Amino acid sequence: MLRKLLVMTFSLSLAGSLCAAEFVSNRPAPEKRTFVSESVEATIKEVKAAIKDPELAWMFENCYPNTLDTTVDYEVIDGKPDSFIITGDIDAMWLRDSTAQVWPYMPLITKDAKLKDLVKGLVNRQIKCVNLDPYANAFYKDMTRESHWASDKPSPIDGVHERKWEIDSLCYVVRLANEYYKVTGDKEIFDADFDKAMRNIVKTFRQEQRKGGYHDTPYRFARSTDRMTDAPVHDGVGNPFKPVGLIASSFRPSDDATILSFLIPSNIFAVISLEQMATFYTDVYGDKEFAKECRSFAKEVQAAIEKYAVVKHISYGKIYAYEVDGYGNALFMDDANVPSLLSLAYLGAHKPGDSLYKRTRKYLLSEDNPWYFKGEFAEGAGSPHTGPKTIWPMGIILRALTSTDAKEIELCLHMLKATHAGTGFMHESFNKDNPKDFSRSWFAWANTLFGELIIKVYHEYPEILQKNTI
Repeated sequence: MLRKLLVMTFSLSLAGSLCAAEFVSNRPAPEKRTFVSESVEATIKEVKAAIKDPELAWMFENCYPNTLDTTVDYEVIDGKPDSFIITGDIDAMWLRDSTAQVWPYMPLITKDAKLKDLVKGLVNRQIKCVNLDPYANAFYKDMTRESHWASDKPSPIDGVHERKWEIDSLCYVVRLANEYYKVTGDKEIFDADFDKAMRNIVKTFRQEQRKGGYHDTPYRFARSTDRMTDAPVHDGVGNPFKPVGLIASSFRPSDDATILSFLIPSNIFAVISLEQMATFYTDVYGDKEFAKECRSFAKEVQAAIEKYAVVKHISYGKIYAYEVDGYGNALFMDDANVPSLLSLAYLGAHKPGDSLYKRTRKYLLSEDNPWYFKGEFAEGAGSPHTGPKTIWPMGIILRALTSTDAKEIELCLHMLKATHAGTGFMHESFNKDNPKDFSRSWFAWANTLFGELIIKVYHEYPEILQKNTI
């Protein structure tokens, strides 16, 4: 199947390239870009010159700077950098998306003061968001703006776009701050507001272990909608579960409600975040007690993951379940977002060669995974968020980012090239048999993630990019 799909996609890509005399940049005019980084522009020039396939080079030039070109609102507020970064076609900032959108630029911030201030400003803005409402996932820059979802129950407070409780939203705040600190050594972000946010995160994680029972939470979410995935069942608290030390997440990174409340990729992400917080409090704040609390919490969640989330599959042996309930029930699937089970190697929770991850990955990239689809133009992970028969470019990108096989990476590039529908950009999803039937024409995270993949290939598998047609 891999060889057949490789040949088929090669033919499609070749046909597309032969039909195009040239590829003109789809970037906004320089004066209309929301942020300009000389380092990013230099990187585009360097990497693009190494890509022999003109269509792939064009896609990279369009996608890699898309976050900076179209989504940034940067200014200095009260003497501190402040960066508000919208997700794209929705005029709001997701904690998850905003971190992921700037992530591919992180290696450049030590040689680009302007870009460094952008990331520092995003750390500052995210801290404001967490302290406004740690249960919310998406925010407005105007803290007095009424929510688009004001009819939700309870209604989000002003400044909150949407109040879907997702563990990973808070993890992404820690991930960004940790990487910024690790790369720059700049401790200025660690002020009283940052301290307050970290303690809010730990408090929220603790609350959502719900040790008094699955109703033991102040969080509720109800929405009038015809989408059954848009709210948790049973008065907005989800299906029953047994408190076992895992953290409950009412929603997935897709913004869909969980079925079993212990979302495993997000719990693994939380373990990473708690360990990173412990480092903040050891190295910067000198608060050994809180650092100890964070590490102890991480160990508790990790032990619960090992006991309840590693489950024997009928065909693949012991692998990670996507969701569990603490009673022994498990849901086997994945969702083409980050965190996902596939993304665990990307997030650093596993090495690609770890046996548990390899078994899990083998399952995820098979048709035994109910949300993995094979179509006329591509194969890859989808999501209940967009329904059956849809593949997410993000899933294909993550497959390549977590692979150590040059042929598999090349296949992923083939499929991405064959399914951008002539736009030169990534989309949220596309119909597996008709790439022109896609969702979200402006999805900055997917665009920037594609740029991240190309840069990784440029550094680690340059021979792939030397091919005239991929």
